[in-house]
Amino acid sequence: MATDRKIALITGANKGIGFETARRLGALGAVVLAGARDEGRGEAAVERLRAGGADAHFVHLDVTDPGLIEQAARRVDARHGRLDILVNNAGVNVEWPANPPSQVGADQLRATFETNVHGVAAVTNAVLPLLRRSAAGRIVNVSSEMGLPAWLDGSAMPAITAYSVSKAALNMLTLLYANELRDTAIKVNACSPGFVATDINDGVGERTAEEGAAIEVRLALLDADGPTGRFVTDAGVLPW
Repeated sequence: MATDRKIALITGANKGIGFETARRLGALGAVVLAGARDEGRGEAAVERLRAGGADAHFVHLDVTDPGLIEQAARRVDARHGRLDILVNNAGVNVEWPANPPSQVGADQLRATFETNVHGVAAVTNAVLPLLRRSAAGRIVNVSSEMGLPAWLDGSAMPAITAYSVSKAALNMLTLLYANELRDTAIKVNACSPGFVATDINDGVGERTAEEGAAIEVRLALLDADGPTGRFVTDAGVLPW
């Protein structure tokens, strides 16, 4: 059991931005709990993290599976007794490329919300008792500027409907958690890693996964004077 190092759980940590977040937190001395729904890929990712010097451990975690979520929370409790950092990184986009709302089916909306919203709430609620035991708990919800109405209104980029609506809901969920936990040591923020080339967009993004992970790591390691209930990018805080 690590008593003097941060304990960090990252969902969707086997590749892309999640993996880079795990790698950077591990390099900074955190005990990394790498969540992944595919056991083979998760174990392989942990081997790579360990090869880079991280104290990394695989956690079998599908954010849409209540049984695996509870199992993961029990494992963290048994091995560490607390959680200092939760990065809700796992996300899906089932409608790439962009579709207007008139061409998006209810099944696409449900599938997107199941991971991007319901999954975040389920994982957060399961580990919240562990975060309350931390001297400085941090929750980082990986969102998108596409979930900000003000940003989308001034953008020439077409809406990816189910994805954008799910991230708007995630932004509100972030605010609600921050408000509930305002009198605790836990800080809750949403962030945008930017337009990163990942599997979610068929690799057409403009930024690398390492660049996108920087803001997640920054929010995961906020000091006591850091913000809570904010939407943060590399450029700073954006209005909701």
